[in-house]
Amino acid sequence: MDLNNKHVLLTGASGGIGQEIALALEESGAQVTLVARNEEKLEQIRYSMANPDLHSILAADLLTPEGRESVVIHAKHQVRINKAYSVVINNAGSNQFQFLAQRTTESIEREVQLNLMTPIALSQSALGWLRRPGIILNIGSTFGSIGYPGYATYCASKGGLHRFTEALDRELDGSGIRVLYLAPRATDTELNSKQVVDLNKKLGNRSDAPQAVAKHVTEMLEKEKTARWIGWPEKLFARVNQIFPNVVSRSIRKQQETIHYFINHTNK
Repeated sequence: MDLNNKHVLLTGASGGIGQEIALALEESGAQVTLVARNEEKLEQIRYSMANPDLHSILAADLLTPEGRESVVIHAKHQVRINKAYSVVINNAGSNQFQFLAQRTTESIEREVQLNLMTPIALSQSALGWLRRPGIILNIGSTFGSIGYPGYATYCASKGGLHRFTEALDRELDGSGIRVLYLAPRATDTELNSKQVVDLNKKLGNRSDAPQAVAKHVTEMLEKEKTARWIGWPEKLFARVNQIFPNVVSRSIRKQQETIHYFINHTNK
């Protein structure tokens, strides 16, 4: 897809990745609606863009039915004024580095809601108002392909998002709407606690700058690539885990002592 003059709806726009995606989209000529909870922060991001008057913001809590409905109402209004969205990017997400036994039921439900149920709901709604040809891009994670200790519900939600994306893209074959999936590895944003950053350093896990992820986003949209995993050796592990999961299990087992230390340190 040629992004020039296309209207893009971007959720999770106030996060580190979201802000860089917005800037990359603008550089490609797109007009972006920034969606997140904090209106003040959204305005700051919009005015940091080269042409803020071309873009807009929508403050909405996607964890609430009211917040999700406000996005739908806004999107349908865009259709009526002939500014229908051509792209929806489901980028909003969260994670919590804890063992499942340490989690509250409420925190699990919120994480699964934001990472999986919200993208499903917005994707379903978008089928009624997205301009065709159009694209829905779901931002997943390498952990959607590799079950990792301390991230059980995050892995579950991102794994579900991957399969949802794959199924819906096949379901919509020939309809004029593509559904794509991008799986970043660890990324340098405020979503990661200090303990997670320290854990990655201890294990030698590499992470990417948000700008690198944003570049992959625009490339995927322009080339309409079905799915992409970012980072080496993570994308290799994602493939190996599907065929030889015991190989990955043995590798992670060697990290168990370190993982336990940092999780227990986090929750002292």
